[in-house]
This record gives sequence, structure tokens and C-alpha cells, in this order.
Amino acid sequence: MTDEGIRLPVKAAEKRDAGRGVARLPESARRRLGVLSGDTVVVEGARQAVAKVWPGVDEDCIRIDADTRANAGVTVGDEVLVRRVSVEDARRVTLDVRGEVPDNAAPLFKRVLVDRPLHAGDQVHLEGSNLQASVRSTDPDGIVKVTERTRLELEGDTAEDTPSASSRSSTTSTPRATTGSRAGGVAYEDIGGLDDELDLVREMIELPLTEPELFRELGVEPPRGVLLHGPPGTGKTLIARAVANEVNASFRVINGPEIVSKYKGDSEGRLREVFDDAAANQPAIVFIDELDAIAGERDEEADMENRLVAQLLTLLDGLEDRGQVIVIGATNRVDSIDPALRRGGRFDREIEIGAPDERGRLEILEVLTRGMPLAEDVDLERLAARTHGFVGADVKTLTQEAAMAALRDRTNREQLSVTRADFEVALAAVDPSAMREYVAEAPAVSFVDVGGLDDAKQALREAVEWPLLYGPLFEAANTEPPSGVLLYGPPGTGKTLLARALAGETGVNFIHVAGPELLDRYVGESEKSVREVFDRARQASPAILFFDEIDAIASKRGDGEEVTERVVSQLLTEMDNAAANPNVVVLAATNRRDALDPALLRPGRLESHVKVPQPDADGRRAILAVHTTGKPLHEDVDLDALAGETAGYSGAELAALVRTASIRAIREVADGLDPDVANERGDDVVIRPEHFEAALDAKSN
Repeated sequence: MTDEGIRLPVKAAEKRDAGRGVARLPESARRRLGVLSGDTVVVEGARQAVAKVWPGVDEDCIRIDADTRANAGVTVGDEVLVRRVSVEDARRVTLDVRGEVPDNAAPLFKRVLVDRPLHAGDQVHLEGSNLQASVRSTDPDGIVKVTERTRLELEGDTAEDTPSASSRSSTTSTPRATTGSRAGGVAYEDIGGLDDELDLVREMIELPLTEPELFRELGVEPPRGVLLHGPPGTGKTLIARAVANEVNASFRVINGPEIVSKYKGDSEGRLREVFDDAAANQPAIVFIDELDAIAGERDEEADMENRLVAQLLTLLDGLEDRGQVIVIGATNRVDSIDPALRRGGRFDREIEIGAPDERGRLEILEVLTRGMPLAEDVDLERLAARTHGFVGADVKTLTQEAAMAALRDRTNREQLSVTRADFEVALAAVDPSAMREYVAEAPAVSFVDVGGLDDAKQALREAVEWPLLYGPLFEAANTEPPSGVLLYGPPGTGKTLLARALAGETGVNFIHVAGPELLDRYVGESEKSVREVFDRARQASPAILFFDEIDAIASKRGDGEEVTERVVSQLLTEMDNAAANPNVVVLAATNRRDALDPALLRPGRLESHVKVPQPDADGRRAILAVHTTGKPLHEDVDLDALAGETAGYSGAELAALVRTASIRAIREVADGLDPDVANERGDDVVIRPEHFEAALDAKSN
């Protein structure tokens, strides 16, 4: 500690603190400085910034957001001097707003700045918008705190984004890189659910750009390239932009498809121009989006693509002579990238940016709703738990849909806010993007909607629901859950309904794959379809992957066609891989268990076999009760007697029986009447015993 304060390393702020001018300090640091929560501190790097103290849990560091880091002229990892300072309430604050000033800008800025310390030159922004401003002047001069009584004046501005250094005092410590204003850019606090991946990217990019001398001391070449891969919408581009902003590097973007030209040599020339421009403006990051579009695996027929790959290889190999230039590639088809690019010295590290887990989705929701007026009934943790398989882009769409729902209903509300009902509307409209080409849903049915089949329900609970809900107990017992479950039994007994009800009970994504849909006459396409559906299930996990009519694609090898044999082999391979992921449960259904390949039925694959038999009398009574619930039944209808008369009926046949009886009741009212007249006689529709008798007679005939 010095007479003026203490020195602490800088870390990124917590997601919820972005844009709030907060400095989180651990208790030990607060004690040494003699400050309490709500007090103001000066953060000194290359310049001075001011922030309000809040409690932090990290030892020996200060957590500040991108605005405060920009105002202080530091980046994550730099050391700053932190000291206490007294503040006065501001009578007036004048802001220079970049660009056009909207009519409602003043109250919006006021809402963000109340209770926040400021001084001339500070950069501020409105969360969730592109509005950026700098503090031109304050009354009184110096460090002030904005209150409800402060008069806020807004003026248009065309000034540079970088904070003025004239109002800053320098320190003896020179940071590695100084950052300018965010200017609408992306900061680390704007990326939710990817902390581990972000750390890996920073490790590969920040040090080579900010401290290349460390690599020279070690006698090794710094990394030159990072390949980010994963499903669309997971945040690959966002990570690249955030790192570029944080290290104050110039950012050059190559969109793969845009670089391609029909003229020979033109595409290669465009690539060279971007790399030359990056070298002239180093430190620089060259970001190649959709890398697979220009760097696919070379073959004899693709002359232009081969030239592009060769040019890219040459440019990557020449990065050492270009200085502080790092290349980041992004793709959602990593296996299609030419192998020559995926070795050390080119793309040195490959980092998967996958779909976020529940905690990650919560972070993303916190980021996206920071500037949103949420009603008290909105539970972000509950939303995170209900959005299985959502990537960051899907969560963003969800919040936008909720906001639109609030706008549509704004005339019925005292104040504009986003409520739980708005998010419910949005949830009904947004599906995980990774699964939209498949039948992915969160079924609305549960075991209550399945009559009878108590033994099958319990078997499914233990095999599927328990591992998803009681994972820690399985870990405590050092026991692996079953890798797959096969439902078998006669047609119409409720196998598909059981699978859907199981997904409804657990609240996970339900991916329904009809076996015959995977078959394709072209060699390799069927196996590719199998691989893709398992890949998407992993992306949307936790999920139940349900293969209906699995006998269509997994019959005994040697008895069927060559394509079926290849599909079975691929299916066995994918099931072995899926066994290692407890969040993907494989369910299959068939009425021809004896036709399935034996290798599929062994332990480690579809090892749990659950029989779904024809219902007995009690089961038929339960099924009839389910299908007649809510129907206008006459009091003389005896479901027990009806269950006794339907021996041998399957669940599907019982549902059809109730439907036929209902239609006969409707016919009695509607027959011979004009539709307008008949529709007014809904109360006259009553399902009587004779309607069921007629339905039984029709079935027997």
C-alpha cells in the first residue's frame, strides 16, 4: 500500500455490473482503503477513472467494467492504483452524445447515471443501445455524484472517442495497452456463458499482441492462429470482437463467401490486401468468418478453392514477418477445413464454442436484460432452466420476442415493463436454432395423460428421469445410468406417447426421429443423417433422442440391404459415443424387437428393454378415463363396463372408440341444421351409452 492508495490487478466486471460504474473490491482491500459500499474511489492507470465501491469476493484484484477500464486507460491484467476520494452532489452534468440525440435520451441517461460518480472526460453508454456519450463538464468541477436533483444537459458531439488525456494524471506504471471508448463495441462483460472459452482465447491472443517480448525471452514463437468452431449463434464472432476491443487492436474481418471472385487471382489478391492492411495497423486481429467457405479440403476438381487454401497457408506461414498480427478463424463445419490449416504454426489451437449449459444461459440472460425494465415476476433462473439447447443467438431472440410482446400489450399497462407473461409468449415462439430442422419440442403431455402402464412408467423414470434429476446420487453410488432404452410391444399400445410424456415429465428437449426418414438412396447420406441427429442432440442437451420405428433402420445385418447395414454400423458407433454423455438419452420404439440387430440390444447401447403390453381391464379403464376427461358424458355412461367390453383393444383403439362415440353425439345435434343454428346448440351435445354401443358395433363390423 502507498500513501495514496493500493495497487491491484484488474479483472473483468461481473456480467450484471456492466455499464454501472461499479468497482468491486474484496473486504481486505476495502479495509485498507477505509471505504464502505457506496463510497467512491479513483482508479488510476494511464488516466484516471472514478467508480462506486461494491463488495467483491476475489482477493487482491479490482473488478471494473469496460467503460471504467477505458476511462482509466487499462485492460484486463493491468495493475492500477486505487485510492479513496470524496465527492460532491452534482448540480449539473453536460454530456456530449455521439450522433443524433433522440428525444428520450435525457431520462434514459439519467436513469443509468443516478448515484454514479463522474468527472469530465468520462465515457458512458446506454446498455442495450448504441448511444455513447462523454462528460463535457460538471458543476461543481471535479468528481461529482449524479442525484435525482442533478440537471442533465445533452448536446450533439463529433469529438474523438478516446477520452481526453488532459484531465488525467499519469502514474509511474505504464500499462501494456490502452483502450479507447467502447464506441458500441463488445466487451468481456457482454459475453455470457463462455468464461472458460474466453480465457483460452485470451491466453492465445492477448499475450502475443501485448507482450511479445515474453516469447522472445523463452525462445519460442508466439501463437499465430486460433480456430473457433461450434454451432451457429454460440458467440464465436462476439469473442473475436471482444478480444480485439480489449487489447485495443485493429480488427479486420474476412467474410468467407465475400472474398470469392469469379476472376482468376482476384480472390487471392483480396486475401493478401487484408493481411497487408493488418500488418500496417498492428497490433491487429484478422478474423475469418465462415472459414469453411474458402478453406475447404482440397481436391482435384476445385481449382479456385485449392488456390485460396494455398494462398491462406502462405499468408499464415508469413505471419512471423508481419509482426503483431493474430488470425482467428470461425466455422461451424470444422471437419470440412483443409487439414493443412489445422496444424501447429497455422491455427495453433482449436477451441470449441458449444451450446451453453443452464448456468451459461443464465449469464446470457443477465447480459441481455441489463437494460430491460423487468417486472418482479420475471425469474431469470427459471427461464434458463427452460431453455435447453438454446445458443446465445436464440436467447437474444427470446428477449427480443418478449420485448415485442410487451410493446404489443403496452396500452393495458401502467408502465412499460417486460413481464413473465411476455416471456411465456416468447418461449412459445422461439425454438433452439440447432434443432429447427428436426422435430424438437418440449411436449405438453405428462404421465398423467397416459392411462395405465404403471410398470412401464416406473421403468422409464428409473432409467431416464432419475439420471437427469438425481445426477449427484448416481455419482455418489459411482453408477452409470442406462445408455439407452427400448420400448417394445404391439402397435397402438402407447410407446410414442410414453416417450413424449417422459420428456414432458423431465422438461427436456424431445427430438422425434422417424426411422424411415433417415434412409437415403445415395451412398453415405443415411450415415451422415445419423451423425447429424446425434450431433444436434448433444447441442440441445439435455435431450431425449427418440427413434420411432427403429426396426426400419436397424434390422439384423445380413438380412437386409447394404444401406441398412451401414446405418446400423453408424448407429452403433454413435450410441457408444452417446453413452459418455449423461445429458443425451436415447429412446427407441418398435413392435418388431426380434427384427433388430442383436448388437444394438446389448448392454451399453439399448440395454434397458421396457415392454408396453396391451392394456388389461384396469388399464383400459384408466385409458378411457384419460380420453373422456372434459367431455360431456351422460351420467349413465359406465366406464368400468365399457372397459370390460373392450378386451383386446389397444390404447390407440380405445382413443378411436371415444372419438367415434363423440362424433355420433355431434351428429345428433348437427344433422339437418344450418351450421350457424347448430353451433349455438353446443350444450345439447351429450355422449350417451348408445353412442358407445354404436361405436363398438362399428368396430366389430
